[in-house]
Amino acid sequence: MRPIDQDGILKTVVTFLEMTKRPTTPTPPRPALPIALMRADNPTTAFYWFLYDSVGEPWLWFERRLLSDDDLRQIIEDKRVELYVFYIGGVPAGYSELDCRTPGEVEIAYFGLMPEFIGRGCGRYFLRWTIDQAWIREPDRVWVHTCDLDHPRALRTYQKAGFEPYRQEPEEFADPRLNGIFGNWSDPRPPIGNGEKA
Repeated sequence: MRPIDQDGILKTVVTFLEMTKRPTTPTPPRPALPIALMRADNPTTAFYWFLYDSVGEPWLWFERRLLSDDDLRQIIEDKRVELYVFYIGGVPAGYSELDCRTPGEVEIAYFGLMPEFIGRGCGRYFLRWTIDQAWIREPDRVWVHTCDLDHPRALRTYQKAGFEPYRQEPEEFADPRLNGIFGNWSDPRPPIGNGEKA
């Protein structure tokens, strides 16, 4: 585990990507597994926390953890926010969240697989399925963002799916391990120069 820096600040680079036309490339083949994709209508906060933490903890997803249950409920119960759960063999394997609250655009606010299901050939299919769901609303654009704390293949995967980067910006934030949100998180980035993380 990377020690907490003396100043208690983590630095990352956020990449914003967008798609302004519905993809025309062939859909990735459906995995040869017993899969199901279902929208979670009015999910409980407990179920949402389970999905969010299970998928996002390795990649330092912490922003939603700063919300109260009431604040989270206002988001996930909004009919313009769509939560889809990806099941393999009846077990939740990942989820995606489409935020359609801004007219003319759909944000893939969250997308990912649980660690046990990464590398099983499901991610590309699930991402394309999510993109197709976003385009059902016929927005002007679909967009997503990622950062260098995410899975090392996240940026490349989004680009292969048809997203194009349109902005990058550095971001600094207080290390969430300082307030106990993350106890054993380990920075996934490779060391640079003097052994420090990027």
